[in-house]
Amino acid sequence: MTAVAERPPPVRAFLRLVMIEHSIFALPFAYLAALTAMAPSIRWGTLGLITVAMVAGRTVAMAANRIIDRHIDAQNPRTAGRELVTGAVSLRTAWVGLVLSLVIFLASAAALNWLCLALSPLAVIALVIYSYAKRFTNYPQAFLALAQAVAPVGAWIGVTGEWSWPAALLGVAVGTWIGGFDCIYACQDYEADKRIGVGSVPVRWGIAGSLRISSAVHVVTMAFFVWYGVVVNYGWLWWVGLALTGAVLVYEHAIVRADDLSRVNRAFFTANGVIGIALFAFGLADLVVNGGLRP
Repeated sequence: MTAVAERPPPVRAFLRLVMIEHSIFALPFAYLAALTAMAPSIRWGTLGLITVAMVAGRTVAMAANRIIDRHIDAQNPRTAGRELVTGAVSLRTAWVGLVLSLVIFLASAAALNWLCLALSPLAVIALVIYSYAKRFTNYPQAFLALAQAVAPVGAWIGVTGEWSWPAALLGVAVGTWIGGFDCIYACQDYEADKRIGVGSVPVRWGIAGSLRISSAVHVVTMAFFVWYGVVVNYGWLWWVGLALTGAVLVYEHAIVRADDLSRVNRAFFTANGVIGIALFAFGLADLVVNGGLRP
């Protein structure tokens, strides 16, 4: 008699489905934008609402992605073990989690200010459209970049209630950072995507071409991080953090080659995690030391 695997508790399974721990990539830059807008005094209540909104928004995006892509995921060996494919999470649980996260996101936006609430539907569209992009374009990474750019822009608006061009510069930097790296990450799915018939930068330009495009995009990333630092008048600590970021990006590209994709996950999880945390830490330190930020 074959034993039936026990399905994990719905909440735990859903959090695994949306990879909640990957919020680390967007949250540091949302915090950086928010704290820069708040300086010299931290407003903890506002920062808490921004945290809730960012985590909820990202959860909406991930849950939507898993629901929309479940049939494609089932055809790709790399993604065939995802929870909606294996049945570890039911489709009903995924939908309930998505709707609850959407309600929390909209409520948090409303609690911040009217402009956040007014723009929240656009943010949701940006977060969700990435999941459909591969069906009609070879550049879904551009839509991912747009979705990632939402975090710092939304956080700044959450603090000030006004549009901010400096936040937009930071948003472009963050978006091109993640979008550029996804050009590398998508190389793992090159053969599967071609077989299934979905688009990506590697499908359009090949693996070697996609790696070159990623390098070029990350040059743009560094340029916008520099531009942002100049516009908001950060001090020397920001530039130390940015130099470290540049070094880590060079490392990312050095360890991944067209004929050896075995270290893509190391580049994604380790190197990008270092970039997010380190640049936030140096930016925060600069705000405290040179900008007079205080609790």
